[in-house]
Amino acid sequence: MITLDKLNRKEAVRYLGGSGIKLNYRMDSLMDECENEILKKASPKFLYIEKDLPFSEIMQGDDIKRHLEGCEKAVLMCATLGAEIDKLIRISQISDMARAVVLDSFASVAIEQVCCKVDELLAEKYDEYYMTFRFSPGYGDYPIELQKDFLKLLDAPRKIGLTTNDNYLLMPAKSVTAVLGLSKTQIERRKRGCAVCNMRDKCQFRKNGEHCGF
Repeated sequence: MITLDKLNRKEAVRYLGGSGIKLNYRMDSLMDECENEILKKASPKFLYIEKDLPFSEIMQGDDIKRHLEGCEKAVLMCATLGAEIDKLIRISQISDMARAVVLDSFASVAIEQVCCKVDELLAEKYDEYYMTFRFSPGYGDYPIELQKDFLKLLDAPRKIGLTTNDNYLLMPAKSVTAVLGLSKTQIERRKRGCAVCNMRDKCQFRKNGEHCGF
């Protein structure tokens, strides 16, 4: 079980900058309120399974092959904050768009923190392996359609209520699917970057000459 007791405000501010929101002294109380609301409504859940490589069901595209090069195993994982977060943001979008943007930023921080905790749990479980970073459907040429296959393999719809819509976007929205590689020998520390991000063409960070930090 994963719990969140604090969210990284610095990262939330970065997301707000990418959304074009200008911070001022009056934002402090709003950010306090939104952080507390996300912490109160979030219900973090995650699943993972281990697969021996090669595992043809997930090996589509050149980027994932490069990512898992030299790995003996792969771990498929998913994580979600739960449906209440989507509901909270959706209600705020009707009544107070600025508040909705701040809530969305903290929710993005929250799901990343959940995934980082999953990374830590996996690193502890597989401490005899070197582990790659998370690589998600939609990165580079890795088909986003694989979201549905990931969830089926993980039995996520039944176990944690995580599904996709007709466009293969995750529902609830503040969720993640990813694959990590495991190798007995040290592997090249490849960097995550804009080249493999499915948001690169519409990213506000890039438009402002910045990056999201990943």
